[in-house]
Amino acid sequence: MKRNAENRLKQFQAEHNAATKGPLALLIQLTRTIKSKEFPLKPDDFLTENKGQVSGLGGGNLKKILKEHGISQILASEGGRTSRGNMGLMIKYIEFLNDWNRDESIDFEIVENFWTCQVQEYFRNQPFVLSADPSRTIGASLDELFVQARIRQKQNPGTQYLGAMLQHLIAAKLSMILPRNAFEIHGASVADSPTSRSGDFVIHKTIIHCTTAPGEPLMDKCKANLKNGYLPLIITIFDRVKTACDLAADSGISDRIEVWDIQQFLSTNINEHCQFDEKNRNTKLADIIENYNRIINEKETDPSLRIEFETK
Repeated sequence: MKRNAENRLKQFQAEHNAATKGPLALLIQLTRTIKSKEFPLKPDDFLTENKGQVSGLGGGNLKKILKEHGISQILASEGGRTSRGNMGLMIKYIEFLNDWNRDESIDFEIVENFWTCQVQEYFRNQPFVLSADPSRTIGASLDELFVQARIRQKQNPGTQYLGAMLQHLIAAKLSMILPRNAFEIHGASVADSPTSRSGDFVIHKTIIHCTTAPGEPLMDKCKANLKNGYLPLIITIFDRVKTACDLAADSGISDRIEVWDIQQFLSTNINEHCQFDEKNRNTKLADIIENYNRIINEKETDPSLRIEFETK
């Protein structure tokens, strides 16, 4: 029964392009209202007094329903109340449910769960946003970006958004300053060992390791790099630099490896290439993000890793 219900709902969603925040906000609230109604449903029963809007829609109501399903993000601040096309979608939804009810009894728990899952999918597919504010440092903007990745990681256990972002931002910058085909770029989920790689990027005799959580296995890999005549370079996030340095010291290789943080790595390069002219800083940062998005399109299957660049 559940599979049949979901198939019906998926077909309705596809036919009416109900995958964006306005339609989803309407459908999830309308579903909750319909639970207490008797069939056959009448569209006029779901209109405001002046017949100008769908009744019962609001930011507070939407937030309450989503919170019950463990969703804390704001889908639509006004609950979809002012979204264009709501009236027509409401009528189509009522017709759809009436037809369905004539065939079989509808389990509205399944229906509501379906729409909340679509809301979660909507959030998962949204790009990250990098806000370039000229009054703030590049590092501060990047920190804000990384917070978004951490939050999404918590909301989707098992995914490594921050690690993938770190690796591909580094790849984006390196590919802009090095000759074409100077190094290979792999998907972030491709581990080093199966591909016989000794690190994320190999450039001449330098091996770059990108990590958000340096640990003993990384130190072992660095030792192997050194043994084979390579110079290991670890690039991590700012608050993990000390961890990497302490591990290197404990391993007795602190004077033989480099440890950098991604914020300084990007900021230094951007400022150098724009010759410390703040008017060109955002242009250089935008170029990196454009290159990053190209790499995501080519190497990853998850489009939500993309970054939208906005200026203030």
